[in-house]
Amino acid sequence: MSIVGIEAMNLFAGTAFLDVTKLAAHRKLDMSRFENLLMKEKTVALPYEDPITFAVNAAKPIVDALSPEEKDRIEMVITCTESSFDFGKSMSTYCHDLLGLNRNCRLFELKNACYSGVAGLQMAINFVLSQTSPGGKVLVIATDVSRFMVEEGGDALSADWSFAEPSGGSGAVAMLVSDRPHVFQIDVGANGYYGFEVMDTCRPSADTDAGDTDLSLLSYLNCCENAYLEYQKRVDGAHFGDTFGYLAYHTPFGGMVKGAHRNMMRKLVKAKPAEIEIDFQNRVTPSLTHCQRVGNIMGATAALALASTIDNGEFDQPKRVGIFSYGSGCCSEFFSGVVRKEGQERLRGLKIRETLDNRYELSMEQYDRLLEKSRELKFGTRNMVPDASFIAEARTTLNQPTLLLKQIKEFHREYEWVS
Repeated sequence: MSIVGIEAMNLFAGTAFLDVTKLAAHRKLDMSRFENLLMKEKTVALPYEDPITFAVNAAKPIVDALSPEEKDRIEMVITCTESSFDFGKSMSTYCHDLLGLNRNCRLFELKNACYSGVAGLQMAINFVLSQTSPGGKVLVIATDVSRFMVEEGGDALSADWSFAEPSGGSGAVAMLVSDRPHVFQIDVGANGYYGFEVMDTCRPSADTDAGDTDLSLLSYLNCCENAYLEYQKRVDGAHFGDTFGYLAYHTPFGGMVKGAHRNMMRKLVKAKPAEIEIDFQNRVTPSLTHCQRVGNIMGATAALALASTIDNGEFDQPKRVGIFSYGSGCCSEFFSGVVRKEGQERLRGLKIRETLDNRYELSMEQYDRLLEKSRELKFGTRNMVPDASFIAEARTTLNQPTLLLKQIKEFHREYEWVS
């Protein structure tokens, strides 16, 4: 059987975060309802951070670890996002340039709400499996940024917006896909996909989100069940309760995942509530650990849940991980692969947890000022120099070289490395 999967992966979750419990109290939200989100922190994009800085900061450590010969075998760069800032130019071109990759390379971008990261991963997998260029690698970078903003002279919040604010994060996950799947070996052909047209959430203009939260939840649950049932049809002997050592769901917020897992265990395994709770803690909680500290990063969230599973699970023996990805509108997929101790050791070598710990914590006053400042970096910005003095201490908080936005000049974005 052909071998393919993730050779290396890394998460980058910005330079600053917000304690969402403090945010909920500041907004005077219903705390009993807020607790159901199962959220702790969220990454907040600063004025000198954008989807490119997140993407390149995620990818650079895994690209730099390659030999010159290995680096030259990256033959495709796919950016996966719903946060692009140009209707034509792909962000992959910026990433390709800033990472110093071979010019004999395909560069393009995918957009399909929160499913985009898995769509890019599956495209990369099929490129490697095709063997049209034996030994070729694909760099897949899922990157998304949530920028909540206020209109000039307006209020920061609306009722529909209030519970989206604590869960909306920013970040990127980079995945190097090849025939050397050190971190995650794909179960080839073990895929169930399911999709249909639904107006659950959408982005009708570049800086506006709209949707029906109840419809989105129902669509998510419907897709989770039916994508898995299609997987089960294609994989002999698959059993939701027994086949997977861990499960990693697309995680808009932890409470939604808990509800989805309860629904799946009740319907497919006929499990009782106490058994479901134990199973959730054992098989799902490792996937939430990083998600609870970053927030919903849209196209990168399923990959974030996988990275969290690998970082926080127990892999003394190889274990199969089932992954569910959902993108509004909608398309979904359930697929699986195997993680070994080597994969965990390689991922832990990138010190994701330590990088999350080193982020700068924003005060509520700083965060409210940031909401006002977010207007400066709206879609279609032609010229701008970000205010480097704004929360300047965040620029060097990670204690490592970090790519930041230097300026926008006639729509072209220029970047700089800050140590």
